[in-house]
Parts: sequence; structure tokens; C-alpha cells
Amino acid sequence: MEMQEMVAIVTGSSRGIGKGIARAFGHAGARVVVVARTETEGRLPGTIYQTAEEIKAAGGEALPVKCDVTEEEQVQAMVQKVKDAYGRIDVLVNNAGVQVNVPIVELPTRHWDLTMRVNLRGPFLTCKSVLPVMLEQRRGNIINITSGGGETPRPRGVSYGVTKAGLNLFTRGLALEVQDYGIAVNALNPGPVKTEGAVFVRPKDFDWSAWDEPDAVGPATVWLARQTDATFTGRVVNRTEFGVTWP
Repeated sequence: MEMQEMVAIVTGSSRGIGKGIARAFGHAGARVVVVARTETEGRLPGTIYQTAEEIKAAGGEALPVKCDVTEEEQVQAMVQKVKDAYGRIDVLVNNAGVQVNVPIVELPTRHWDLTMRVNLRGPFLTCKSVLPVMLEQRRGNIINITSGGGETPRPRGVSYGVTKAGLNLFTRGLALEVQDYGIAVNALNPGPVKTEGAVFVRPKDFDWSAWDEPDAVGPATVWLARQTDATFTGRVVNRTEFGVTWP
């Protein structure tokens, strides 16, 4: 198996793209830490326990951990729980994110702040807490889930685009900071994916023919998770181009 016994944290993995990545990691042999705030279903289906059970039912290993990635103490406690359980951390996937599609003139300040906290503060806090483990190991891998909105301006998506543009720069800068420690840092744009959230905000007659299911993100993410600073780092890549323009 490609990720045999690797310990991989996936944030925002109670549903959607994060769940697809977590399932792919479990299938590849990783010990998957399923991280999200969701312990019980709300407006959208999916919990950390359901994702973990699906991984286990398929023969994998999973540890569900409730965590709000915007709260530093919760992130530190989550990382400590992983260290206590497995003794190391090989992969971190920063997938947790929020998106508010509202024109700037109508955007409530609290929604701007929430987008910044989840999409930028979250990856900063998880990296800050996980990196000491990876630096001591002198190996590790960080994958930040980005979006085409970080490079192409989109009406009604300015706040989200700002966070993803920032995440891309964060990725490239962090890769330079840790490049001599065996740690790879990359960002992956998953492209159009039919998640529970995407379905929730679109009309019932929406054409999904050009959109992929969350599990389609798995192969590219598994490949990225196995890279080092010597093989592939500091890159912002598109999942739909995997096997075509990269690696």
C-alpha cells in the first residue's frame, strides 16, 4: 500500500472533499485522523464518526477527533492526541474551509471574519502545531486544499478568493522555510467537486455533468502525500491536470 502505516491528519473530513481524501488515505494504508467540528449531523449530512467508520469498514484505521481549527488550544490538543496515539505525524491535509458567495457591499463583516479565520488562521494554526513534530522527525508532508478562486477573480467570491490566494502564498513560503528538513508543502486545487455543500446551495435542476465526486480527489492527494522536499514541494497544482501536466 502506498501510505502503509503513515499517520495522516485530514481537517474538515466529516464530509465532502475532506472525506474523499480521508477514505483514499485509508484505502492506501494510512492511519487516518478524521478532524472536524461535526459530531452530529446538522443542515448537511456527515460526522467525523461516520467517516471513521467507513474507513474502518473498508479495512483501514481511523481516529475521529473533534476540533475547531480556528481555536489554538483545540488544535494543540488534537495534535497531542495524535502524538499520544501514534507517536508521529507524517501528513497534514488542510481541507477545512468556508465559502460565502455574497457581493462585498452586502457581505456581513462577521462572514468576512469567519472566512479569514477558517481558511487562513486554520491552516496557520494546524501547521504551527504539527511542524515541531515533523521538524523533529525531519520528514513530513503538508497539503493545503486551495481553489481556482485564488488565482482568478470571481464576482460574489472575493472574500473566499482572498483567502485562497493567501493560502497559495502561505504554501510557497512555508515550503521554503522547511525545505531542508525533509518536509514537502504543496497546495492542491481539487477543481469542481459535487460535495454536500455544493448541492445544498444550488438549484435542484443544476447540471452536475462537469463535476466530479469527492473520491476523485483521492489519487492526486495520495501521490502528493508521499512526496518530500527533494521530489515535489512549493507547488500549487490542479487536480484535473494530475497525470497530464504534473507530476
